Amino acid sequence: MNVSLDDKKKTLLTKLKEQGITDEIVLEVIADIPREDFIPDFLRSQAYENAALPIESEQTISQPYIVAYMTQELRVTKNHKVLEIGTGSGYQAAVLAKLCKRLFTIERHMPLFKGAEEMFKKLRLYNITTLFGNGMKGWKEQQPFDRIMVTAAGEEIPDELLYQLKDGAIMIIPVGAQDETQHVVRITRNGDDFDVKTLLPVKFVPLLSGIVHSS
Repeated sequence: MNVSLDDKKKTLLTKLKEQGITDEIVLEVIADIPREDFIPDFLRSQAYENAALPIESEQTISQPYIVAYMTQELRVTKNHKVLEIGTGSGYQAAVLAKLCKRLFTIERHMPLFKGAEEMFKKLRLYNITTLFGNGMKGWKEQQPFDRIMVTAAGEEIPDELLYQLKDGAIMIIPVGAQDETQHVVRITRNGDDFDVKTLLPVKFVPLLSGIVHSS
């Protein structure tokens, strides 16, 4: 029996609730965004499996639970200015854009950058500003930010990103080497101090500097 994507999406949303995603607004946004449009056509039937999937440039689209969890922990509101490091397919950016006032997102792989820009136009997400560049440097011209989301794992937390947070602002970032257990951490800025809380073990592609013009 062929199960429709809509039915698979409903099953996924139920699973996310069972896994502890309690923010109804985050769940509504995930229900609203067509994840199948952000992945290769041959994987379309797997769009609502609770799994990471490969995309172009040897990158991945994160597991829906991880997207929902990191978004929930970022505590985004409609008046926030948010920076995302690692646009990738654009899926996480689309989720954030529906929750915040303005989203600034940086991607270092040109094929992904172009593909994500097309998706944002298709979905009419006009509060997103994109940049092809080195995400580890952040976006100094647009700082400070209320929230920063990093979608690749750094062996250390980049200082340049920390100091682009407003006082009282939050950053979510996976931290750890590729051959170690990585963890999502939440960092809250208090003046020149940063409160770091370790949240969840994860596996992410590495956070790298530099830019890549082709696949």
